[in-house]
Amino acid sequence: MRIQVDQNLCIGCGSCVMIAAKTFKLNPDNKCYVLNESLGPEEKSPSSIVESPATPEMDEGEVILEAARACPVQAIRLYEDDGKEIVL
Repeated sequence: MRIQVDQNLCIGCGSCVMIAAKTFKLNPDNKCYVLNESLGPEEKSPSSIVESPATPEMDEGEVILEAARACPVQAIRLYEDDGKEIVL
């Protein structure tokens, strides 16, 4: 699974962090990012899209899916390993 967060859409409500604390965290700007030690805590691309593969240290897939569904602005998108978007 690949996890993508659009920090431009994120409003910092924190529901993702409450549900999947091993996967998501809020940065000092109150924007969600994916916890992945290999990327660093606030890895950003120019478009403010933060993307990371799911790792064994993260929450289970169903928990990540629940956290993505809980986002009130759909800032979190999930993709299968083959690139197909997982419908929330």
